[in-house]
Amino acid sequence: MSAPPRVLALVAALAASACAPTVHVKVDPITIYAKLDANVRLQLDEDVKALIQKNPNLF
Repeated sequence: MSAPPRVLALVAALAASACAPTVHVKVDPITIYAKLDANVRLQLDEDVKALIQKNPNLF
């Protein structure tokens, strides 16, 4: 009595995957330095003032 072709294919696939090499990749963290210009700082300042006016008990 022989095994069906599907079983033989499954056994062959399992045997082949057991020997598959594993690749490890080391990824270093990315550091981004951003320089804010005066316009961005001014907009952030205005946004913070508006939030404080809307929520005076925030701080």
